[in-house]
Amino acid sequence: MEKIGIIRCEKNETTCPLVGCIKPMAGKAQAYKDYEDPQLMGVFTCRCPGDNVVELAGIMKKKGIEFIHFPTCLFSTKTEDGWASEPGGFCGKLPELMKAVHEATGLPVVAGTGHLPKGHIVEVVK
Repeated sequence: MEKIGIIRCEKNETTCPLVGCIKPMAGKAQAYKDYEDPQLMGVFTCRCPGDNVVELAGIMKKKGIEFIHFPTCLFSTKTEDGWASEPGGFCGKLPELMKAVHEATGLPVVAGTGHLPKGHIVEVVK
């Protein structure tokens, strides 16, 4: 079993229940397609400008989480035709935050969860 943690963005914490991020995990789809048995173990909310993200990831690691995912909405935009790989996601600092989390924890850090844009290649910092 792969123990997954999700760090979401405060910008949509009151409008998104993470269904699109969690549901694909059960079917080993989208950003979870390469896992044998992914299990959600925890969710945290990052506060802008991201100063708390390393601390949150450290807590996740101490609790046994093995992989940290950042939701697709942080780097892509929802359009009439679905999600698109174009500017407009919630976080303009995602690459830096992913690198900082990996450097602090040593854990693989993944950009993406569910509803990936067509043709998107999942980025993993490890």
